[in-house]
Amino acid sequence: MSIRLSRAIALAVLGLAIAGNAPARSAQPAPQQQVAGVYHQQIGQLHVTALFDGTVALGRQALVGVDPATVTRLLDHRYVPEDAKGLQTAVNAYLVQRGDHLSLIDTGTAQCFGPGLGQVLANLRAAGHDPAEVDEVLLTHAHPDHMCGLLDANGAMAFPKATVWLSQADAAYWLNPASEASAPEPLRFAFGLARTAVAPYAAAGKLHRFAADEALPGGIQAIDSHGHTPGHVSYLLDGGNGQQLLVWGDIVHFHAVQFARPDAAYEADSDRSAAITSRRQLMARAADQGWWVAGAHLPFPGLGHVRRQDQAFAWVPGEFAPLRR
Repeated sequence: MSIRLSRAIALAVLGLAIAGNAPARSAQPAPQQQVAGVYHQQIGQLHVTALFDGTVALGRQALVGVDPATVTRLLDHRYVPEDAKGLQTAVNAYLVQRGDHLSLIDTGTAQCFGPGLGQVLANLRAAGHDPAEVDEVLLTHAHPDHMCGLLDANGAMAFPKATVWLSQADAAYWLNPASEASAPEPLRFAFGLARTAVAPYAAAGKLHRFAADEALPGGIQAIDSHGHTPGHVSYLLDGGNGQQLLVWGDIVHFHAVQFARPDAAYEADSDRSAAITSRRQLMARAADQGWWVAGAHLPFPGLGHVRRQDQAFAWVPGEFAPLRR
């Protein structure tokens, strides 16, 4: 027997002896919560931080314009968690940092939707940012899961330094009590929430209703993507070095279905035909231009790319990557 082999056997026996004499260790209790909902992605000169707000259940019956058998086929083996309330659907917001400038796109639900949601502020802090540092908040639209997070738990401005940017068309509709009176009954609750969320910013002169052709801070471009709401916009950010990011808000709610069937509308869309047109156009542009995409209701972190597949599209989640030093 060689000296090297004898030494290996001796070490193995010694290890077993030590293990046999070591006191038994009790198993640690299983964790009770997930890690912080924060993910960082460098896109050219942009440092993008995805912020998880939580999940909401959306019933598959809310898909309109596609038959239930097709929905079932598209969901088959996609492993989207589903319970009696519906399919698990993420709610995400995005912080974009260029140099020292911080832009937050959408804000999550805050206190508007109960437990399991309202995590954006905590995750923003976990990412190392004080909400008071945010320079502007850009809203894709005025639904409560995107703008209730403008307020903290005490109903005060969560982002006291920030100017809030909301499209003129969405402001004219969602902040108008007359619109509430004529809206479908299931959506009427959202009008009061929208007015409450922006009230302190409006009082402080920090609510800016922007027109379609208006220049936005930091060279951010607003792209008209109306349909889900009358003034829904998506934001295109140029990171330089040929890299661009499209933050598209609510272009997609059911990722396992709507990439393959962009003609599948969501029952909450204010104009379903326009929503379908916006979805097709943005998916095509993102696929053809190779843009990064960030989606409010794509599985967290909701960052990735769109590719063409057959006569439609497919979602390509971003790869986990270390940050540039």
